[in-house]
Amino acid sequence: MKRIGILGGTFNPLHIGHLAIAQAAYEKLKLEKVIFVPANVPPHKRPGSIIPCKQRFEMVRLITDDNPRFEVSDFEVKRPGKSYTIDTVKHFQKKYDGKAQLFFILGEDSAGYLHEWKNIKELLKLVTFVAVNRAGCEPVKAKVPVRLLAMPALEISSSEIRRRIAQEKSVRYIVPEDVLKYIKKKKLYK
Repeated sequence: MKRIGILGGTFNPLHIGHLAIAQAAYEKLKLEKVIFVPANVPPHKRPGSIIPCKQRFEMVRLITDDNPRFEVSDFEVKRPGKSYTIDTVKHFQKKYDGKAQLFFILGEDSAGYLHEWKNIKELLKLVTFVAVNRAGCEPVKAKVPVRLLAMPALEISSSEIRRRIAQEKSVRYIVPEDVLKYIKKKKLYK
């Protein structure tokens, strides 16, 4: 049975912390691949606070295209309305004809409120949740089964990157080169 990781997120913008999480999950969970899934309209974020999904998708595509371990899915990009994990997981169950073990990778901070997610009981039957520790976050006691993935915590956040770009400060070395070129070309986060 294939072992597939799903790394959902806003990726506003993608940074090396996301890539480190994907690589650690790939290695430690012995995955065949990690699929990045940029959220179209995340139910927990203000729509005006994020750039269009197609641009976020493109930034992820720039990084995943040359890495056979990583892939980017446009499922949520093409889907109208809010992006719920249950819909995404069902999409991948169908894509792999139910012949893949799916691991949904998330930050440990999100694990604390998994029990509030839409259709969580059904989700728990379809996917294994994997929580990655995050810098600056206290360990969370999840109210649903979650597998913990320990890795060195990187103190990087997309919101801090956006602030630095707006203030014309360097984000070199924390944002992949191709993503940084794309941000500059499109004049994002100004």
